[in-house]
Amino acid sequence: MKLFSKIILSAAVLGVMASGNAMAAGKIVCDGSTTVGPIAKAFAEHFTRTTGVQVTVSESGSGNGAKSLINKTCDIANMSRSMKDNEVAAAKGKGVNPVEHVVALDGMAIVVHPSNRINNLSKDQIRGIYMGKYTNWSQVGGPNAQFVVIQRESNSGTQDSFKELVMGKENPITKRAETQASNGAVKNRVASTPSAIGFIGMGFVDDAVKAVSVNGIDATTANVKNGSYPIHRPLFMYTNGQASGAVKQFIDLAKTPEGRKMISETGYVNNY
Repeated sequence: MKLFSKIILSAAVLGVMASGNAMAAGKIVCDGSTTVGPIAKAFAEHFTRTTGVQVTVSESGSGNGAKSLINKTCDIANMSRSMKDNEVAAAKGKGVNPVEHVVALDGMAIVVHPSNRINNLSKDQIRGIYMGKYTNWSQVGGPNAQFVVIQRESNSGTQDSFKELVMGKENPITKRAETQASNGAVKNRVASTPSAIGFIGMGFVDDAVKAVSVNGIDATTANVKNGSYPIHRPLFMYTNGQASGAVKQFIDLAKTPEGRKMISETGYVNNY
């Protein structure tokens, strides 16, 4: 009888190891983007309250979210960009099949200090500022002050999206740019620095900073939804294979009235 019990226990342990320790019974683990974080946390609070399933949300950046999914240490990778080809290849090499789910839309806001008289910048001007072509606000119609250029860290999906949507492959960001680790950190740095410029998810914009229009178009819900705002992107949750069970129910909140309300309340745009 003791031998039989040991066999059953060993099988159970092996089963947990094979699952990658990601989805424990009655628990969902999310990791990744600080942009998607507010949506995931709002979903988590609602989901735990209504279903009893515990949901943990870590905000380590989109790149780390992808790594967590690849290493089977999370059930959902929150990402503000698509998974890269090398990430998909690494996942498949470990028997993971990444499936993307678009949960919301975002207009990446270009933010300055509220005291800055600039209200609009063209995408070309923003690119020039981040390339180092312009070094003083007076060159783009602003005050006589040196730019303090703020970017995100290399692991950030928002950084990757900015490079793709604004910079292009041939235009590197100036080495003088200061790096911040999250949307919130960028916002706080810009809010405390009159000559700073940064980019953040629209859900992080508040009265502490001023979002300028881009090519004369504001980052509003309507302009993101219709695609007229020049710096817009989808926001993702990735799963290993097609979502099922509690994980599917969690992601599908984006399609429900309650979920759509939460997305709007966090400052993002409904995709459904």
